[in-house]
Amino acid sequence: MVILKKIKASTLMETLVATVLIVVVFMVASMILNNLFSNTTKKNTRNINAHLNELEYLFKNDKLTLPYYDGFNTWEVSLKKIKENDQSIVITEAINTITNKIITKETIEE
Repeated sequence: MVILKKIKASTLMETLVATVLIVVVFMVASMILNNLFSNTTKKNTRNINAHLNELEYLFKNDKLTLPYYDGFNTWEVSLKKIKENDQSIVITEAINTITNKIITKETIEE
């Protein structure tokens, strides 16, 4: 007859504690990643900056008349010209209607 060796095994309580710890670690990691991704998408202004650069280019090449108002995705875009110290300054402003974030650029007209 074969003699079986006794194998040390963990108890049910140890297994449950280890499982709970692993689940808690994965939950915290997923919450951190979710927060990082949502902040990245909320603060991404690459598209609106490209649109504002395009509008400035159009204005400099006389393809756009001022004042100019437009909507771009969730942004309200405006271009205005003001006189200051015998110089014309073009103010480009974009306001996000959801987050109320404001992007402003000033360009001195030549």
